[in-house]
Amino acid sequence: MKVAIDGPAGSGKSTVAKAIAKRCGLTLLDTGAMYRSAALACLKRGVALDDAETVAAVAREIKISFVPGEDRQTVLLDGEDVTDAIRTPEIDKAVTPVSANPAVREAMVLQQRAIGEQGDVVAEGRDIGTVVFPDAEVKVFLTADPAARALRRAVQRDGGDAAKDATATADQSAVAEIMADLIRRDEADSTRAASPLKPAEDAVHIDSSDKTVDEVVGLIVKMMEEAR
Repeated sequence: MKVAIDGPAGSGKSTVAKAIAKRCGLTLLDTGAMYRSAALACLKRGVALDDAETVAAVAREIKISFVPGEDRQTVLLDGEDVTDAIRTPEIDKAVTPVSANPAVREAMVLQQRAIGEQGDVVAEGRDIGTVVFPDAEVKVFLTADPAARALRRAVQRDGGDAAKDATATADQSAVAEIMADLIRRDEADSTRAASPLKPAEDAVHIDSSDKTVDEVVGLIVKMMEEAR
């Protein structure tokens, strides 16, 4: 079975996908981490992000893989653990132009489909249900209002998880800065020519603004059971 969870940054896709993978025994395919890894590889090599051809060449050369863990999944870039390195403000900004490159998306989709062919997966990203796995049995478009998403991301950077802890707080200036960046990314992701952020026609929309992780996971697991 393939479960596709699409939506904007900070909507809770990663947290929900991780919970479903653990609860249902599916392989977790974090496509956002793959694009972030491509962006990191470009920065490490000193490649200008507006050099589309060279950026695409880097994306085709690198190998990204995931190693399951008890607490979290490890992201490997050419064998190197980059789990923390891809979750920085610098990568937040660099990933937008990299992921908008059609040739980069083509290279990443090939790797994503190869992982999907190995067994049951839950994948989260921006074009899973529309491009990567259009034949997924379960498709979800997960959203949340910008303020909620910004708080979650700010808390995440501090090592917490606002999606699990309703009392979590963060510095308001950091939240405001992140919200502005999220709105910018939403616009860029939704208007790019290659695989724009949009729900699949048959996707079920879920707003996670005032829902707990368990509530969202429960809704999706129910969809999985009905699809079997």
